[in-house]
This record gives sequence, structure tokens and C-alpha cells, in this order.
Amino acid sequence: MIEAINIRKSFGDKEILKGISTVFEQGKTNLIIGQSGSGKTVLLKSLVGLHEISSGDIRYDGQSFLDLDNTQKKRLRQDIGMLFQGSALFDSMTVEENVRFPLDMFTDWSDEKKRERANFCINRVNLENANNKFPSEISGGMQKRVAIARAISLNPKYLFCDEPNSGLDPRTAIVIDELIHEITKEFGMTTIINTHDMNSVMGIGESIIFIYQGNKLWEGTKDDIFHVQNKELEDFIFASKLFKKVRDNNS
Repeated sequence: MIEAINIRKSFGDKEILKGISTVFEQGKTNLIIGQSGSGKTVLLKSLVGLHEISSGDIRYDGQSFLDLDNTQKKRLRQDIGMLFQGSALFDSMTVEENVRFPLDMFTDWSDEKKRERANFCINRVNLENANNKFPSEISGGMQKRVAIARAISLNPKYLFCDEPNSGLDPRTAIVIDELIHEITKEFGMTTIINTHDMNSVMGIGESIIFIYQGNKLWEGTKDDIFHVQNKELEDFIFASKLFKKVRDNNS
């Protein structure tokens, strides 16, 4: 579980996050949604420690991130998996080498143990027989699965995903959503996903917060979202003709 307590973040005299409080629950896919420029990316980066917040607190399973010393923060970061928007694979490394990279960086395991763990993660994302391929030799969807395998290689307690469906076709995006949801349940992780994809919201949105101009305007589940009375959220949801049709059919 990760708690955000009255988080504020400013860059210079511009306040981006304006007192956001919420709880991201363990074993659930927790989504942060909002338009571009709403502050959701700043919130995600603040939670993971890439931005230093201006005020407030961030608690990992009850422990304040702000109270940790450098050694403790380094230890905590080994419990964090990151799935970046563009996959961020190393072009000069094979699939297996990419997945092994965090193990080489943060463990003193034997080569055999690292190989076993990398193979487990590769197989878990259904990429059997892709170990020796390079990123340029596989599709965008496969690259995203390699990135997921790398993100879970250290068996993290917390998984952060920044726009995991960016650049993917709708069918592949669903596969990635379902995979993230499955591994969240399987490993009991606290998963936080930053997205503006309404298909993801309706597919795996177990816990959702809506950010608008740096404020949290709503939170709930995918089952609640069509019944909300909030103009800004309605405008965000029903910008797509598809979801306008769904709303009309449900009314």
C-alpha cells in the first residue's frame, strides 16, 4: 500500500500538484487518469521519488519516504519496478540481457540464479524462445512485454507504469492491460498506472483517481465512473464517441 498525504509540488512559482491525498491499495490496479498537463505524470514521478515534493508525505506500507536515509531509499527502490512509456529497452542488449539488467545491478546472485530468474520472467510474459533477440527484431507489443519482465525481475512489491499502452494498437493494448492485471494479482503488488486510455480504465480500473489541473476531483472504480456527477470527468470520459454510445446505452 502507498499513501499520498496532501502532496503539493511546485516548479518555481507554478504549483502543479495542489494537495492530493489518496491510497493506492495492494493487490489492485490503481489508475491515475487525466488529460495531458493535468499533473498525473508529476504525481507518479513524485510517488516514486523522481521529484522531491514541496510538502505533504508519501508512505510506503506506513513508512514515510521522506524519513528514509539514502541507504534506506536505495533498499526501497529495489522493491520498485518501473514500466516506462517507451519501454526504455537497451538496443544493444538481447531480451534476456535486458531482463537481467536489474539483477546484475542490484544483486550478487550467481549467473545461474540470474539466468533462472530472467527466464522465469520472460516465460511469465509469454515470450518463450525470444531470449536472444534484440529489441529491433521484435514488435512493439513484445518490447512492452520485455519491459514488464524486466520490471518484475527483482520481484517488486510496487509496480509503476507510465502510459503502458502508448503506441500500441487496441488489441495489443488489451493484452498488456490484462498481463499487468494478472501479475498484480499473482504477486500481490501495489500497482499504479498513469493513463488516459479509457479502454484501460474500463478493463482494469479497480481503483481510479481523476486529476484535473493539479487537483484530485474524483476517485472510485470502473463500475462507478459512468454514474459520476462531475463535468470535468464527464468531458474526459466522453470525449470518445464510443464511450458516449456506452453511456447512452446504459442510461
